[in-house]
Amino acid sequence: MSNAAVTTATSSRATDAGKSALARLGAAFVGRLVIIIPYLWLLFFFLIPFVIVFKISLSQTAIAMPPYTPVLDFRDGISGFFAQLRQLSVDNYTWLTQDALYFNAYVTSLIIAAISTVLTLLVGYPIAYGMARAPATIRPTLLMLVILPFWTSFLIRVYAWIGILKPEGLLNQMLLATGIISQPLIILNTYTAIFIGIVYSYLPFMVLPLYSSLEKMDYSLIEAAKDLGCPPTSAFWKITFPLSLPGVIAGCLLVFIPAVGEFVIPDLLGGSQTLMIGKTLWNEFFANRDWPVSSAVAVILLLLLTVPIMLFQQAQARAQEQDK
Repeated sequence: MSNAAVTTATSSRATDAGKSALARLGAAFVGRLVIIIPYLWLLFFFLIPFVIVFKISLSQTAIAMPPYTPVLDFRDGISGFFAQLRQLSVDNYTWLTQDALYFNAYVTSLIIAAISTVLTLLVGYPIAYGMARAPATIRPTLLMLVILPFWTSFLIRVYAWIGILKPEGLLNQMLLATGIISQPLIILNTYTAIFIGIVYSYLPFMVLPLYSSLEKMDYSLIEAAKDLGCPPTSAFWKITFPLSLPGVIAGCLLVFIPAVGEFVIPDLLGGSQTLMIGKTLWNEFFANRDWPVSSAVAVILLLLLTVPIMLFQQAQARAQEQDK
């Protein structure tokens, strides 16, 4: 082989090696980018806003714009910035522990959210189970019907429940016409109306994770249990429900977390006497214009929701490691 041919082959191999190295670098960059983008999203739209809210919660109320001090700027240099940092305090958090209003609002919100989550699970599980056992040809249609309410504004749907639940509303008219009741029921501006509104509004968030778990389940296990003499009820509790637990947990979290801080439904359906933390937070921000206290309320609410979830995930991870 001539020197020219050897040189050509060597340069060709070098070119191929360079192209493969570039391809590996490009694939590695794309893989890292896929991971980086969600972290950047969380950084800019969760962590930075949370730090700002946390800083405001350590400030003091002021008749100014913004309505709190200190603002933390560098107009007075680094020394002035650190002097402003020393003005931050935990007085707002101390105030929350001294006023029973906030404690009662937190407890009421957690209780209402927990009851609403259980009711949503009781309503959503049969729906998801029926969708999962339906013929494959109509499942897309059933999914569309579950998602269909999202095509209408959330606020409009809550206002529609006012027309249904009020004393002269559609529900009372129907019950009076059929003779089931002799006088209108008082449902609006009660906790019952809040439960109805939350269950209706968040039902798709429960149904979709449950359907995802039940649809992937191997139903030959149920047939095998029946062949072995297991009653249908026992087969459900021993096979179906345990296999659907991931969907149950996901659905409960998707309903419980936003229900704790719900504002629109308690305000419109629960009336002015409803005590929930979302409504208390709104009053502090817009009625009292006490941004530091309302920020402290929001920070504690976030901790109440995230810390138990993190502990639960760690417990699940440890249980999975033990199973392995």
